[in-house]
Amino acid sequence: MNRKVDVSRKTKETQIEIQLDLDGSGKADISTGIPFFDHMLTAFTVHGFFDLKIRAKGDLEVDLHHTIEDTGLVLGQAFDKALKGKEQIARFGDSCVPMDEALSRVTIDLSNRPYLVYHFPEDLKSTGLFDVYLAKEFFQALCVKGGFNLHINAYYGTNEHHVLEAIFKGMGRSLNMATRINDGLCGSLSSKGSL
Repeated sequence: MNRKVDVSRKTKETQIEIQLDLDGSGKADISTGIPFFDHMLTAFTVHGFFDLKIRAKGDLEVDLHHTIEDTGLVLGQAFDKALKGKEQIARFGDSCVPMDEALSRVTIDLSNRPYLVYHFPEDLKSTGLFDVYLAKEFFQALCVKGGFNLHINAYYGTNEHHVLEAIFKGMGRSLNMATRINDGLCGSLSSKGSL
């Protein structure tokens, strides 16, 4: 089963090109012009055992929002395209990941019912260029275009880098679990017969 896709999107604000292989080995080749975002997407890829290449150019002189959100949109499209009708996949994934003092849990259902629940420590404020709200915008875009029901719970942490890295690693692990093929399953894992 070939689950490799190429997806691109060009607007006046961004140009995004993504190559995704769901059955890869964790090879990341990420370039968005935002080093911290590249680092997070690399962690996501390595821990999801996907092969992922991203080339993103955006109006970073305006702010980081357009590039981050549009990358989420195109990556969601890539997952949706690679999963086709979401047949024979495990569908659900759940991962709890520690990163030093931080602990985050990511739970996903590839249900074609996009919804994001996002809990982040309220007292944790951004100190760098990558504001913590940008991660939520990325995951919102990803789940809408990917058709994910996505619950992200950052239980605690005092370092925003550690909390976000635990989330991105957990996202990779959960997606890896949810996208695995179940050979004993005919069609989609749904009592309705389709997702």
